[in-house]
Formats: sequence, structure tokens, C-alpha cells
Amino acid sequence: MHKITVAGLGAGDLDQLPLGVYKQLKGDRRTYLRTEHHPVVAQLKEEGFVYDSFDEVYEKNDSFEKVYIEIVEELKVKAKDNEILYAVPGHPLVAEKTVQLLIEASEQEGFELEIIGGQSFLDPLFAAVKADPIEGFQLLDGTDLNLEDIKMDQHLIIGQVYDAFVASNVKLTLMELYPYDYKVKIVTAAGTKDELVKTLPLVELDREVELNNLTSLYVPPAAEMTMRYKQFSTFRQIIARLRGPGGCPWDIEQTHHSLKKYLIEEIYELLEAIEEEDTDHIIEELGDVLLQIMLHAQIGEDEGMFSINEVIETVAEKMVRRHPHVFGDVTVESSADVKANWETIKKAEKGEKENPLLKGVAKGYPSLMKAYEYQKKASKVGFDWELADDAWEKVNEEIEEFRIEAAKGDKHRQTSEFGDLLFSLINIARFYKIHPEEALAMANTKFFNRFSFVEEKVKDSGKTFEDFSLNELDGFWNEAKEKGIH
Repeated sequence: MHKITVAGLGAGDLDQLPLGVYKQLKGDRRTYLRTEHHPVVAQLKEEGFVYDSFDEVYEKNDSFEKVYIEIVEELKVKAKDNEILYAVPGHPLVAEKTVQLLIEASEQEGFELEIIGGQSFLDPLFAAVKADPIEGFQLLDGTDLNLEDIKMDQHLIIGQVYDAFVASNVKLTLMELYPYDYKVKIVTAAGTKDELVKTLPLVELDREVELNNLTSLYVPPAAEMTMRYKQFSTFRQIIARLRGPGGCPWDIEQTHHSLKKYLIEEIYELLEAIEEEDTDHIIEELGDVLLQIMLHAQIGEDEGMFSINEVIETVAEKMVRRHPHVFGDVTVESSADVKANWETIKKAEKGEKENPLLKGVAKGYPSLMKAYEYQKKASKVGFDWELADDAWEKVNEEIEEFRIEAAKGDKHRQTSEFGDLLFSLINIARFYKIHPEEALAMANTKFFNRFSFVEEKVKDSGKTFEDFSLNELDGFWNEAKEKGIH
């Protein structure tokens, strides 16, 4: 295959074109343009410029990715017989996907590829919006804009905003973070005599953009921290400040151990919100749990032991490793296969050393959850009842043993037997695939709501609880049940 030379057409004015690039374009090689919709092309045509363009490729494909791939494949075919010149808007190495694909292809297939300059649109664009890139900026592709890539505290330039469709997708993505009336700038043909800079609210972006491959969007930095609350990096900065010099005395004096009780409390409050199916409450409680995680991570960073980045790296690596059916080439047929793979991978991770089977259950678990996990682990090695009827028989046995001890008055023996009864009831829950913690949480919620109804009835009567008999209060309770209060 012959050589492919890639040249940049510059920002949009023939006078800005380097002499070397101009000579290449005026040479006798067959020249191909990614698009002829560029001011330099119109000016060169007046000098008899001859070329072929790939504009028709855009018309027959339904995605930019397919367009770029087809252009590169066609260029390789064209270069089989002759050396060719391929010209693109701006600089070949700035926001030009076809050139990146050509570089990858040349490295894999061994053909010669030369890239020569051309002014990118960045310099005139920064001049047009009067921004200094030293303050930090991002250049992102409007045809492939990801919310996670955006850093709101930096100058943001979004290129390849070709038309209203791309502009609409860009707008919707940005409005996940920025206010709808946030002032942005549409910059067209930066650095040329036709340069146009238009300031408008973000919400109007797709109403103002017309088809033009010289259009870019400039989004100024969100200077106020309050505007950046949705970004994880901002939250991390807040936590660091709370524990840093001049921060909050309470936060500064916390340790991993002092925070344990708060983490447990927040998790249970989250479980309550989930049980209530209250979306706003779930959001709030998830935030409180995240706060505890971030405080622990900040303590680790302050002590020079670890950071939140290591926490995220560890769990991300674990998720990829334990999901080979998603990130690898393993095939699964059901969730049972997934669980089996998970256990096999976990065992392999621990190596040859075998710890006691129940050692893996967290010491900090509440007793109800710990009993459930103990039984589950024992069940995996066959230490379990075969039938639910056997488990029921054990429950009845424990009820009778507790009844006997309850009559004797030995508090220690009563506590022991009651514990055995609870443990056997948890076994029953497992047979019916009921998590005891979830079941008890439901019962607690149900009791709270029904007792609140009883309390309201007493209050409405103008009397006190002492004025009602147990049968009367039980009547209110039954009324709550009839009303379907859960």
C-alpha cells in the first residue's frame, strides 16, 4: 500500500494556512476531504482546487462511528495504487477521529502515514471567548459526550456540534449538571472574518445551532461550589475541608472506631426508607451512608494509609474479576450459574489456605443477620435439614424447651433457650427464602403504623391510654388491620 499524507485545513481561513500545507494541497496527488463544507475549500476552489469528498458517507450511515470507519476503509483502498492526500478541518490531531483510526491502522498494518500541520480551532476559540486555557480546560466530542467526563470547574469546549440533533443531545447531557439558564457560548468559524460568538441560555442551545462543522460550544467554569454539588469530586473536597485545618472540630476528632455506630445507624435508616418505598427518603439516606464511607476514606487518607481512589479501585477490580460472564468470555445460563462462579472465584482468591468456614461472617453483623449467615454457610457444605418439616419439628422442640425454662425462673437458661428458638425460626425463614432481617423490619414498620393509628384514635377521643381497656385498644388495632394499614 502507498503512503497516506494527512493535512489540516486550519480553523477556517486560507490566510491562516501554513505554506507547507498549502503546497501539499496544490500538489498533483489525488486529494480526499472528509468534508468539503469548510471555508478554505471554497477559497481553494477559486484557484482550481480538485478533490473528492466523503460527504456522501455521512448521508448513508446512521452513526458517526460508522462514518469514520467507512472513510478510513475507503482511504486504505484508494492508497493501494497511488500515494494520496487526506485533508481534514483544523489540525489533524485535534478532535479528528478518522485520523486516530488511521494511526491505529498504520501501526497494525504497517503502511506509511505522514501527518502535517494546520491550525486547530482551539487558539482562535480561546481568543473568541476570552478564556485562558492555563486555568484548566476540557475538549470533548459533542457526538459522544459522557456525563462522567465533565469537570464543571474547568473551561469546557465541546467540538463537532454539527447540527440541532447533536446540540439537543449535548444540551440534555449538560442539563444533568448545569442550571437550564446557565450562560454558554456558541462559537462559529473562530478566527476567520466570519467568526460569530453568540451567548445564550443552555436550554436554548438546540434552537440556535444550524448545520455547520465549524461550530463549537463553550461552557464557562462553574465558579461557585454550590453549582457543583452533583459532582463526586466536589463532595470529596467538602469532606476533606471538614477534616482539614480550620474544619469542623467534631469531624476532625473522629476515628474509624468512633464512627462505627453512625454507619450502622445510617444503614438501618436506609433500610427503613427502602421499606417505605419513599424515593426522596432513599436518596437522603443513601447520601448519609455515602457520607460515612467518605469520612472513613478521608481518615485513611489523613493517616497516610489509603484513599477513596484505592477503595474504588479495589471494588472495581473485584467486580470485573468476579463477573467474567460480563467482562470476559465465560457463558452463564442463569443466576445460579453466576452464584456458583462467584463462589469458585472467591475460593481461588483466598488460595490454598483454608480459614474456618464461619470466619468469613462479619463480626459486626447484628445477631439476627449473623445467625442467618452462619446457617447459610453451613448449608453450603450439607449441614442442614433436608426438609422444611424437619426444621418445623426443631422449632416446636425449642418452643417446648423454652416453655419449660420460662416456668423455672432461671434467667440465664431462659435467655439461652429463647436464643435457640430464634435461631430455629431463622432456619425456617431460610427454607422459604425469607431474609429474617427484612421480615422483622416489615413487622416493625407494620407495628409502628398500626400503633400510630391506635394512638391517633385515643387522641381523637380526648382521653388517655389509661382510660381504655386492653380489649378496647385491641379493637382500634383490629380497625387498623381492616383498613389495610401495614
